Amino acid sequence: MSFTEFIINNFNEFLTYTGFSNATWPNLIMIAVGAFFIWLAIKKDFEPLLLVPIGLGIILGNIPFRADAGLEIGLYEDNSVLNIFYQGVRQGWYPPLVFLGIGAMTDFSALISNPKLILIGAAAQFGIFGAYMTALALGFEPNQAAGIAIIGGADGPTAIFLSSKTAPNLMGAIAVCAYSYMALVPVIQPFLMRLLTTKKERVIKMKAPRHVSQTERILFPIIGLLLTTFIVPSGLPLLGMLFFGNLLKESGKTTRLAKTAGSALNDIVVMLLGLTVGCSTQASEFLTVNTIFIFFIGACAFIVATMSGVLFVKFMNLFLSKDKKINPLIGNAGVSAVPMAARISNNLGLEYDRHNFLLMHAMGPNVAGVIGSAVAAGALLGFLS
Repeated sequence: MSFTEFIINNFNEFLTYTGFSNATWPNLIMIAVGAFFIWLAIKKDFEPLLLVPIGLGIILGNIPFRADAGLEIGLYEDNSVLNIFYQGVRQGWYPPLVFLGIGAMTDFSALISNPKLILIGAAAQFGIFGAYMTALALGFEPNQAAGIAIIGGADGPTAIFLSSKTAPNLMGAIAVCAYSYMALVPVIQPFLMRLLTTKKERVIKMKAPRHVSQTERILFPIIGLLLTTFIVPSGLPLLGMLFFGNLLKESGKTTRLAKTAGSALNDIVVMLLGLTVGCSTQASEFLTVNTIFIFFIGACAFIVATMSGVLFVKFMNLFLSKDKKINPLIGNAGVSAVPMAARISNNLGLEYDRHNFLLMHAMGPNVAGVIGSAVAAGALLGFLS
């Protein structure tokens, strides 16, 4: 073989390894989806901390290459860097660490000062169980239906945790769906809140939350941990880390640990979680009829959860005196999207009365929703086990 032939043969062989040679239309479609996510994050400011890593992960996971080349670069190839990162998703390591960070950043004072707000967070979980029945009706197996249903809680880490245990083959679609609807909270919820409330209800002013002592704030994560995990021990990984992070914050003696859990550690985990979740949406696994059903069920679950929270507040008001009535605009915050849903409550309230600040009140059901979604996930996991 001549030198020229050698160069030509090797160049032709090299071309078979390129993305241009291995690209398919599904790959290109998913790359466009990833670019769209990044556009939403940067141009529309839809949760950029979530959508930028997920969007780039979708692009990264759909770069075409020869599957038989043994390059160990794909997410599903043993010993590849992405595969090692993905273990945190598949084995359920990342979600508890995210809950640790959430606990370290969360102030439960609004919930402690007005405990009945926890009922709003519980009511919003109707979306989860409604979605579970819908998924079963559409032909999904019970384990798969549980993973899909948790999307209704609008809690990405919880959705990943449960689906990694019950429906690992659907985890990519479930995770992307959950985070997508979390990012679309400002788009979906205001319409439903206006639809279900009257102008008179939107201007209800609530009493300022009472002062919560440090002793109460310290006791809350301990008592909360005991109550919830005794009911659903299977939720221990999420609930345990959530209350642990909050105890670090409220104890007053572990400030450095709380700051690390709520900032640097949480940021690192969220980056790896978003990137690897995006990478898991390879076209062959993601572009299926099941994915369409998952997004449909997720949308319905999220809508039902929001409506359940708002309507339950209206129901509660039937039994409350005039000076203790709750503004139903905080009912949307019963979903677990913290603090996005609470900000929506506050912003919508200010539209109708610029002196009516609802943020602190809305944080009560919002953090209750975090606990509620974790309890619901534990209940489903325990039931299916």
